[in-house]
Amino acid sequence: MDKEVALTPEEVALARKRRLEAMHLQRIEGNPLDAGDIALLEMFERERWPLKKRINHVREMGRNLARSNAAE
Repeated sequence: MDKEVALTPEEVALARKRRLEAMHLQRIEGNPLDAGDIALLEMFERERWPLKKRINHVREMGRNLARSNAAE
């Protein structure tokens, strides 16, 4: 397994810039992120999570949501 390396401050700054640009475009398209989405992305930045860890976390969230919906 690859050792997860936290993002550098420069990488976090770039990720934040890209997130804010993407959020602006989503708002223009009439599909703004909700507070939960924003909080998750801010947590990724604050904790300096690498991309692979972010992707795995979101996938796991999706699997958990699918399981809970299937159980209903």
